[in-house]
Amino acid sequence: MQMYYIAIVLPPELNEKVLEWKNYMLHKYGCQVALKSPAHITLMPPFWMEDERESSLMADMDRLAGSIEPLTAATGNFSSFPPRTLFIALQPNSRLAEVKKQTDEFFRERNAYPMKFETRPYHPHITIANRDLHKKDFHEAWSHLEHKKFEEEWLAGGISLLKHNKKNWDVVHTSQFKNI
Repeated sequence: MQMYYIAIVLPPELNEKVLEWKNYMLHKYGCQVALKSPAHITLMPPFWMEDERESSLMADMDRLAGSIEPLTAATGNFSSFPPRTLFIALQPNSRLAEVKKQTDEFFRERNAYPMKFETRPYHPHITIANRDLHKKDFHEAWSHLEHKKFEEEWLAGGISLLKHNKKNWDVVHTSQFKNI
C-alpha cells in the first residue's frame, strides 16, 4: 500500500516563490512538513491504495482532466487556519470550485479507489506551514505574514497524482486539461 493524493501543482517558477516562504518557516520555526510537497492546491486529500491500481487511477485521471478546460488561478496573499496552519490564499474562483466538484463526482461515481470525500466546504489554499507549526509560535508567525503580499496568477493546465516515497511526495503523473 502506498499513500497518494491528487492536486493542481503550481508551475516551477511559482513553486520557487512559495518555497522561499516554506524555507522561511523552516529556518524561523523548524517547520518541515510543507517542504515535503511541491506547491499545490489539493483536490483529493491523501489516501492509501495498492500500487497495482496506480495505472488504472492514472487512466481515470486522464479521462477526467480531458473533460476540463484550463483555468486561471490567482493568489490572494496569506491566511491561516489557527492555531497550526499558515497558507497562501487563493482568490475566489468559481472555475476552481467547479473542478473540485467535478473531481469529487467523477471519483465518487467510480467508487474504485479508497478516497475520502470532504464534508467541509472546499477552501483551496497553498500550505506553507501546518502540523509541525507549534501552537506557541502560531501568533508570532501569523503576525509576520498577515500583511505580506503574495499576488500571483497562472494558468492551471492539469491535475497531478502525488505519491509518498516514505520521505517526500513525488509527482508521478500529470493529466492535462482539455486543449493543453
